[in-house]
Amino acid sequence: MPPDQPREEATELLQQLGLKEYEARSFVGLSRLDAGTAKELSEITEVPRTRIYDAVKGLEELGLIEVHHSSPKRFRAVTIDEATELLRDTYEGHISRLRDNLERVDRAEVTEQTPVQEVWSMSGKPRIETRTKTLISSATDEIVLVIGDESLLTEDLVTTLNEVDDDVDIIVGALTESARDQIQGVVPEATTFTSGLEWLQGPGRSEQDTEIGRLLLTDRSAILVSTLVLATNAEKAIFGEGFSNGLIVIARRLISQGLLLRRDPGT
Repeated sequence: MPPDQPREEATELLQQLGLKEYEARSFVGLSRLDAGTAKELSEITEVPRTRIYDAVKGLEELGLIEVHHSSPKRFRAVTIDEATELLRDTYEGHISRLRDNLERVDRAEVTEQTPVQEVWSMSGKPRIETRTKTLISSATDEIVLVIGDESLLTEDLVTTLNEVDDDVDIIVGALTESARDQIQGVVPEATTFTSGLEWLQGPGRSEQDTEIGRLLLTDRSAILVSTLVLATNAEKAIFGEGFSNGLIVIARRLISQGLLLRRDPGT
């Protein structure tokens, strides 16, 4: 790993948490020093000397640095533990206020229309994992999950499945016996299967292929199907709901081909 990579990534992450670029670069720079003057900080961060004072003022207001009022002034970063805890509290506070305000936003009045069954698309593993967790957690009758790629069997997914109420049937399909055994080991309450899922993979695999990542059906009324690009591991998904949604009907029948009748609670 190049020596400057951790510094660059730390700077980017601080900006994502709300710091301005020069503030982020200055804080990372101070974390490399016991203490430093504006001149020394400018030299190691390449932040213009005229901008250092604005940056450290912003950091001081955020509580991320301490100032020694000598001549010249010296600055030092708070400890890593203090900084991360402070930023976590600030970030969580912003999220809490954001949620509160979004819930209070007035709904716009629109002309009432006849409800239609719709399919929506989404991109990115974090977004898809969140929707997957929401669907599983809200299920009241049945969860049917097919895992097309073993990398998607994350600790978070396992925890979510194991927290499902006892009266909800959990059926999990895998493409290989080894994957099925792994799933059965970490989600012991699930009914697992492998047969009948060959159609999820193409005849040959190459890095340019796109294959099914996960297929989730809950309470026979909501479905999520994702694909993975093997070369980049990028995930995209479609989501739909509605008991009579054609996509759900087709998916349930296809999945049923991989279930032994005695294992299928819906039979």
